Amino acid sequence: MIPKELTSDLKLKWTRIQQAMQQMGADGCLLSIDVNLYYTTGRIYNGYFYMPAEGEPRFFIKRPNGLSGNNVIYIRKPEQMPELFAEHGLKMPEKLVLEADELTYNDYIRLLNIFHPKETANATAMMRMLRRIKTPWEISQFRISAEKHAATYAEIPGLFRRGMTDLEFQFEIEKEMRKNGSIGIFRAFGANMDIYMGSILAGENAEEPSPFDFALGGAGMDNSCPLGANGTVLKEGTAIMVDMAGNYTPYMTDMTRVFSVGKLPEVAYRAHQTALTIQHEIEGKARPGTACADLYNIAAQIAEKEGLSSYFMGTKQQAKFVGHGIGIQINELPVLTPRSKEELLPDMVFALEPKFVIPGVGAVGIENSFLVTETGTEKLTHCNEEIIDIY
Repeated sequence: MIPKELTSDLKLKWTRIQQAMQQMGADGCLLSIDVNLYYTTGRIYNGYFYMPAEGEPRFFIKRPNGLSGNNVIYIRKPEQMPELFAEHGLKMPEKLVLEADELTYNDYIRLLNIFHPKETANATAMMRMLRRIKTPWEISQFRISAEKHAATYAEIPGLFRRGMTDLEFQFEIEKEMRKNGSIGIFRAFGANMDIYMGSILAGENAEEPSPFDFALGGAGMDNSCPLGANGTVLKEGTAIMVDMAGNYTPYMTDMTRVFSVGKLPEVAYRAHQTALTIQHEIEGKARPGTACADLYNIAAQIAEKEGLSSYFMGTKQQAKFVGHGIGIQINELPVLTPRSKEELLPDMVFALEPKFVIPGVGAVGIENSFLVTETGTEKLTHCNEEIIDIY
């Protein structure tokens, strides 16, 4: 059941979960959402992961068949769990932690009727807080993803052909991503956060706002998924922002680079250089204990000083963050926003993405993934950061 190479990593995570449970006075935690199952077991299955406040976890599995190991228990339906708890020497929890923000209403009520806890707590919030701090194995996965991510980006100029649309360009990049080992699924937290392998924004489409809570929008291919490339022809004087997922392991890196078809207006290069200045300033300030709100304010103040505030993080709709945590999902904690109450902690991994949208030209700026160390930050994604002319 448990991959041997993950035994020590998973035991560290289990300990952290039990410590969090004990702090909130909970005696049982039940997880069933795919990212939390992967986080706690190293695989995704249909069923439940149950962690008591003390002792070993139990794995209640409906599908697939054939998994074996210590504490693996097959079930047909969750109503069997109380009887199986008794058989395996587990006490029914009085305070049960459930994924309240992610379970359907029916599933949540069903579990309450099965366990009858005196009190509940929110496992979604607890797990997102725990997943902020990466384990040594998780950090190793980020490094692998970052290296493959950069290798794919280095191939992008050779994929461009004159007369292409943004969609045709994206298809070629997606093909290279898959050839280089991309898992091909882009997991995001929150309702209505659908996206496929990333986003390309070119020309006027970069100004189009999106209903999704991403940094920039784009009209997309259809109103059913209004985000990203929309068929814009990549003509002379167009900026192309490539923000494609780094999901080459379960732990996603995030990286954005800008390409141009010929030369762009001077304001585009000035805005791009401002984004690089923001990145440099934040790199110098970011360390354990730094307030996430302060990092956003640094970015906003530099944009204002350069007279570029009206372009910063969009035009018609401006995102109110300049970075976000990354992990199994692309939008984990912390968030670099002026409203944040969080501070950076060692072993957090976050994406920093100061971006500008120039009307009629496209989006410029930068995005890289950073590991918070004991004394500062380490950039994980390394690739040419200047605007690359691919005409």
